[in-house]
Amino acid sequence: MPKLLVIEASPRRATSVSRNMMQSFILSWKAAHPGGEVLVRDLAETSIPHISMPWLAAYFTPPENQTAEMKATLKLSDELVTELLAADEIVISTPVYNYNIPSNLKAWVDHIVRKGITLGFDGAGLVSGVKALLIVASGGSYREGSPIADRNIAPQYMKLLLGVIGITDVTVIHGEAAKNVDMGEISMEDFVALYADKINDLATA
Repeated sequence: MPKLLVIEASPRRATSVSRNMMQSFILSWKAAHPGGEVLVRDLAETSIPHISMPWLAAYFTPPENQTAEMKATLKLSDELVTELLAADEIVISTPVYNYNIPSNLKAWVDHIVRKGITLGFDGAGLVSGVKALLIVASGGSYREGSPIADRNIAPQYMKLLLGVIGITDVTVIHGEAAKNVDMGEISMEDFVALYADKINDLATA
């Protein structure tokens, strides 16, 4: 039974373009995998703390030497890593803020890059056999010829970090010029429909 891990980053709920694109993917994935399991980790609902000195102290202490307090500090990180390692597929939807991912998604990344668990002590990624899809919604357009093409950092960063832990089968669907939905120049439904065929192809592959 295939397992899909869904990571949602946008705080905008129903008005989020990335979330609406994600819902289109999930519907197609469920239809193609009737026995599949979908686990949603909503980063707008889960308060993931940014890395702190107590977290680092626990992280760099061998498990057999960790105190109860240290183990409690790493508990959420352990849960996030367990979710990742149990998945056959992972799909991440995120808006773009100031050319990069929002801080809640960065916090998630910091918690799942764990030496000895997802990243080897030799620097090799330990997560194998998992494919990933990044659904990115940005107000601007970064395609070839755009004056801001060199600022397309968010998908590059996520592909880099996923690759670091061993996930190299990564596809990106980039919903560019999503600001047009907010400006009323295109409806949410019509915007998502622009990517419907690609979303469906990836969900049913």
